[in-house]
Amino acid sequence: MKNLIIAIFVVVGLIVVSALFVVPEGERAIVIQFGKIQRDAEDRVLVYEPGLHFKLPLIQVVRLLDARVQTLDDGADRFVTAEKKDLLVNSYVKWRIRDFGAFFLSTGGNTAQAEVLLKQYINNGLRTEFGARTIQEIVSGERQQLMQSALSQAGQAANELGIEVIDVRVKQINLPDEISSSIFARMRAEREAVAREHRSKGMEEAEIIKADVDARVTVMIADAERNSRSVRGEGDATAARVYAEMFNQNAEFYSFVRSLEAYRNSFNSKNDVIVVQPDSDFFKYMRSDAVQN
Repeated sequence: MKNLIIAIFVVVGLIVVSALFVVPEGERAIVIQFGKIQRDAEDRVLVYEPGLHFKLPLIQVVRLLDARVQTLDDGADRFVTAEKKDLLVNSYVKWRIRDFGAFFLSTGGNTAQAEVLLKQYINNGLRTEFGARTIQEIVSGERQQLMQSALSQAGQAANELGIEVIDVRVKQINLPDEISSSIFARMRAEREAVAREHRSKGMEEAEIIKADVDARVTVMIADAERNSRSVRGEGDATAARVYAEMFNQNAEFYSFVRSLEAYRNSFNSKNDVIVVQPDSDFFKYMRSDAVQN
């Protein structure tokens, strides 16, 4: 009898323990009975908040669902723009469960399955938005509008999964390697063409400047030569006038000075030789009679 009572207490204890379940913080729970989600009198899904709760043991099954905000951050996907150019787009999605009953029915409570379906919805929205824009429009300033449109489309589609899409963000947009190479080659060719144009303009301007400088130098040299010839002419005229005045004042002395200059120029080296007659006028002032006179 004692053993029977102990067994009864053990069974009752197990039943009581199996009737209790705890919902951790950050999660929600739904109860399934005979394959159906338990609902309240108003046919709404019973969602259990964090804390201690009761269920029918051995009949009802508890499924815990994460109620926190989730991040779907997958690899880059390829999208085609309005100009038929491929882009590699890396994006992420912030989402959480809004309707726990609909979420369980559509995904079986599997978060990975939910993210696969949600990724399809997001990609469809992004594909539509990228397909309506050019690369320049996407990169230059319409990214925010693009993300808002994708968020709106994804949010409407995700309602079927019982999911609330909080945010859709495009992290990075890249060109495929084959397109990047062609674009860089075209950009390089354009830059080289611009550089050649600048160089040709620079050479043209340099030739213009050089021609202008050469013209100025030629004019300056011509002016300098004209001035020098004028100065030399004035000097020669002054010298001739001085010589004339000296000749008029003392012709004999002038003749003597000129003869001395001629002697100096003629015998300026020991190797100089001149053959003239002794009574030549060239040696007029070297003869004794000339000195006496």
